[in-house]
Amino acid sequence: MSVRPALPRNASFHFFLVNVLDGEGFSEAAKGLPLKSGKGKRPGKGGNRYEKRHNNIAAHSSPCFRVKEGDHVIIGQCRPLSKTVRFIVLKVIPGGSSAGVMIIDHPGLSQSNDDFIEASVFINRTDSIAEIDEDFVCATLDWGPPWGANSLLNLDLQNKILQNAVRAFSPLKIRLGGTLQDDVLYEAPGQPQPDLPFAPNGSQPFGRNPGYLTLSRWDELNNFFMETRAMATFGLNALNGRTINSNGIAGGAWNSTNAESLIRYTVNKDYNIIGWELGNELTKNNANRSIWISPDQYARDVGALHTLLEVIYRGLEKKHLLISPGGSFNATWFTPFIDQTTGSLQVISHHVYNLGPGGDAHLLEKMLDPTHLDGEAQVFSALQNIIRDSATSAVAWVSEAGGAYKGGQNLVTNAFIMNFWYLDELGMAASYDTKTYCRQTLIGGNYSLLDSISFVPNPDYYSALLWHRLMGTYVLSTRSYGTEKLRAYAHSSKPPGGVTLLLLNLDGNASVRVTISMERGPKRSRKKGNCGGPKSGVTIDQSPKFGGIIGSVNVREEYHLTAMDGNLHSKTVLLNGKVLNVSSSGDIPPLQPAVVDLRRPVIVAPYSVVFVHFPNKA
Repeated sequence: MSVRPALPRNASFHFFLVNVLDGEGFSEAAKGLPLKSGKGKRPGKGGNRYEKRHNNIAAHSSPCFRVKEGDHVIIGQCRPLSKTVRFIVLKVIPGGSSAGVMIIDHPGLSQSNDDFIEASVFINRTDSIAEIDEDFVCATLDWGPPWGANSLLNLDLQNKILQNAVRAFSPLKIRLGGTLQDDVLYEAPGQPQPDLPFAPNGSQPFGRNPGYLTLSRWDELNNFFMETRAMATFGLNALNGRTINSNGIAGGAWNSTNAESLIRYTVNKDYNIIGWELGNELTKNNANRSIWISPDQYARDVGALHTLLEVIYRGLEKKHLLISPGGSFNATWFTPFIDQTTGSLQVISHHVYNLGPGGDAHLLEKMLDPTHLDGEAQVFSALQNIIRDSATSAVAWVSEAGGAYKGGQNLVTNAFIMNFWYLDELGMAASYDTKTYCRQTLIGGNYSLLDSISFVPNPDYYSALLWHRLMGTYVLSTRSYGTEKLRAYAHSSKPPGGVTLLLLNLDGNASVRVTISMERGPKRSRKKGNCGGPKSGVTIDQSPKFGGIIGSVNVREEYHLTAMDGNLHSKTVLLNGKVLNVSSSGDIPPLQPAVVDLRRPVIVAPYSVVFVHFPNKA
C-alpha cells in the first residue's frame, strides 16, 4: 500500500501527530517530539527533505524509516511509504495553529486509486420509507438453564458491568422469554412449586421438569429494570392447560389462570412491563421445535388474553402491548393468524435464525455473503405485505434473533464477525418497517451481547449502543453502487438531528472509498400509516424530530469499528483505533467520534463498520 500525507495546496504547513501501530513509519529526527505550534514551508517538487520548526529549532529529516508500535512522530511531508500496514493519524494542525481536528486512519491520508474500491451512496433525505421505535434496539434474557448462571432465575443482577451496560441505553428494551417459557409456572396461591425445577427429564415435552418463577425473583427482576431504566416485555406460558398430541399439535384452549395471577400481581406492584407476549416458537415449522398450535386456536387464545388484559388494566393510564406469536415466519400459518387477531393484537412478533445451527462450520462465510444476507429480505417483505393487506393495526417486531440457533458458536456469534450479520439485520429489518429488533441474548449462550462469564461487552454490544444513540426513527431511502460488498443504511439521526449513515465493508482485501450524495425526492404514496413511513405525512426536512437542513456544516462525525489485529474471531473491538474496555469499576467507555472534513470521502477499511453522522446546522 502506498500512503502519503494529504496536504491542501493552500496550506503553508501542516503538522501530523501519528501513532504508529505497525509497519513503516516516518522521520527518525522527528520521533517523539511534542506537538507545538510553528510555521514552515512545504518542500518543492521532488524534495525528499522537509523543514519543521519546534521551539525555534529546525529539524531536517531523512526519508521514512521503521518505527516500533506505540511511537509518536511529527511529520510535515514524506515520500510515499511502502508496506505500511496501519497507522492512525491523531491530530492535524494546519498552519501550526494550536487547535486541531481529530481524524482517524484514512481521512487524513490519501492513497493511490489502486488501493481502493470506489463506491457511491445516495440518500434521499426528504422522505422516509419506514419508521421504527425510538427504542428499536432490544435484547433478550432467557430461561436457559444450560447456560449456568445466565438464566432469568439466577443471573447476578448486582453485577456492575451488567447494570452499567443496560443503563447506557436508557432505556434498553428487554424481552423476557425463550425456549422454555412455555414450561414455566409462576408462584401464586394454589400453585404448588414443581419438584426440581428445570431438572433434566426425558419424559417431559421439553426434556426437563417445568420451571418455577417465584414472586421474590420477579420483584428482583423488576427492581433491576427500574434501577437501570430498562423497559421489559414478558413471555407467558402458552401451553398451560393443553394436551400435546403425538403429531406435535398442542390441542385444547389456553388456561390463563396462572398467567392472570402474575399479571395482576405485576399491575398491583406498578411494575413497568410494557408488553405481554403469548408463547414462544409455537407456530408451525420452527427450527429445533416440533410442538405447535394451529393458527385458529392461537388466535382465539390471543383474544382471551386481550380480554383479560382489558379487565386488569381498566382505568389505568399505564399502556400495555399484546405481542404474539413469537415464532419463525411461515406465511401459510401467519396469514390466517393475523387475519383473526385484528381487534386484539398490537404486535406481530417473529424470530430470525437464518444462519442455521450454531455448529455449522460455514457461519462466517454466511455472515460475509451478500446473497445470503439478502435472503432475509424475503421474510421481512412477505410479513410487511401480509400486514398491509390485512385489516390489522398491529406492527411487526423481531422478538428474538440470535442468527444461529442452539446457542450460537463461540468466537463467531460472540466475536467481531457477528457485527456484520447483526447490523445488516438491524438495517434491513428497519427498512421493512420492523418497529423493534430483539437480539438473542443480552447475556447467555454464545450469541450474547455481554460475555457469559465476565459480563464484559462483546464487540456488537458497542454496535448496538451506537445504533441506539445515533440512528433515529425515520428510515431513509438509500442506494449504493460500486461493490456488492458494501452495505449501506441511512436514518434520520437521534437529537440534535441530521442524518446517520451505516456502512459495512464485507471485503477483507480492500478499503472502500465512499462518495455520499444527499438527494431530494418525491414523497411515496402509502396504503397504511403504520407501514412504510410517518403517519403525519410530513417530509423529513420539515419534521421536528429530524431538525433542519443537512449539509449546512462543514464537518461530520465518524465512528470506525475494527477488530483487534484484524482478527474477525476477536472479542476485542477498536473504535477509531482505540480499544474499547470497561473501566475497573465496570463503567462502559465513552464512544467518541472522529470529526472529519465534510468534503472528504468516507474510507471504510477492510472488514470494518462505520457510522457516519452528518449533523444539522447549529
